[in-house]
Amino acid sequence: MLAARAKPDLVIFDCDGVLVDSEVLSCQCLSELLGERGIALSEDEAVELFLGRSTAALLSHYKGDGRFDAEAFLPELKSRVLQCFTERLRPIPGIEAVVPCLGSPSCVASSSDLDRVKQSLALTGLAPLFGERLYTAQMVAHGKPAPDLFLYAAAQMGVAPQRTLVIEDSVSGVTAAKAAGMAVWGFVGGSHYRSRDGRAMLYAAGADRVFDRMTDFWSAT
Repeated sequence: MLAARAKPDLVIFDCDGVLVDSEVLSCQCLSELLGERGIALSEDEAVELFLGRSTAALLSHYKGDGRFDAEAFLPELKSRVLQCFTERLRPIPGIEAVVPCLGSPSCVASSSDLDRVKQSLALTGLAPLFGERLYTAQMVAHGKPAPDLFLYAAAQMGVAPQRTLVIEDSVSGVTAAKAAGMAVWGFVGGSHYRSRDGRAMLYAAGADRVFDRMTDFWSAT
């Protein structure tokens, strides 16, 4: 495991809730679209159930519910989220200054599909920071909380897991990083944590550190 004060050879960022402040917007879209189909799910429930999870978790949760037609639902959800992001998505404050000054290579590993990650980074002006170093749950057999995605990203970047630092905002993401043998810092600066005790949740999941401002990225190491 990475020593507490050692600089990593790789920093892996989750996207939603870490690079872009998207979680509340996504959960609003999900809640609204399910409601139109007679399925009640509040925004808070959406956060609890699906934060940091891929669409596979959504499909599994509603499997067998006759009101939920995955073939029609997922494209409509993707379209609605993109429209919402185009109008309202913002980067996490300070992230655009942090990444160029890391002193270590970096990449993105997200539960969202690749198109959405690319769109999110393009809309917020963050795309040039990562180029093609984008890895998603589509590329592995099992999404978070399994370690597959983080192990895959580190392998693609040519870095050993024990020399890798992950930045995550979700319990499933922290769990995945720890299972991969990586150091992990929890980030609770996204708007979805304004009314929730994210620190306690992420520490309980195994986070090595939890912080809420990107400007403090290296300050407590």
